[in-house]
Amino acid sequence: MKNSSNKMIAPIIITVIIVFYLIIYFGFIVSLVHGLLKIMLGIIPLALAAVMIYVCVQRINEVKGGEEDDLGKY
Repeated sequence: MKNSSNKMIAPIIITVIIVFYLIIYFGFIVSLVHGLLKIMLGIIPLALAAVMIYVCVQRINEVKGGEEDDLGKY
């Protein structure tokens, strides 16, 4: 169990860092623009963050299911 929990740490940390970066970077850019562009620049990072979290959850489920090394299948 400890081995699989160690393999879940990296995807979680990377996901948190990237989502935090997206929020800070696009938040700064959104604060500089006005109008329709502001809405579009607000939706893009939210969509990217949602996909990143979804992929992280999938990876955690793979590790829990015993599929730690996906590349070994190919």
